[in-house]
Amino acid sequence: MRNSTFIIGAVLFELDIPGAFSLKDKRRVLNSLKSQMKNKFNVAVSEVGGKDVWNRSVLAVTTVSDNRRLVDEMLQKIINFVDNFPEINILKMYEEIL
Repeated sequence: MRNSTFIIGAVLFELDIPGAFSLKDKRRVLNSLKSQMKNKFNVAVSEVGGKDVWNRSVLAVTTVSDNRRLVDEMLQKIINFVDNFPEINILKMYEEIL
């Protein structure tokens, strides 16, 4: 097990949710986004900031593999997916591979 190598990719998104006027609206949008990402990409997704703000959120998305190229490709697919999600705008994004 000591010789096992793995690569972790993570993206942190600071999001604006312009159509959300309550925490319920925000939860609906985020649950849809998180569910679709989990199903489409098999990633871990968690809201890690902005939980009490109805039109903002900070989401962390992670993936793991033994191949750096696959992690890079997956992160780009995730970024493109979030960027094209109709109910949100990306304010800031931070990407890291460990």
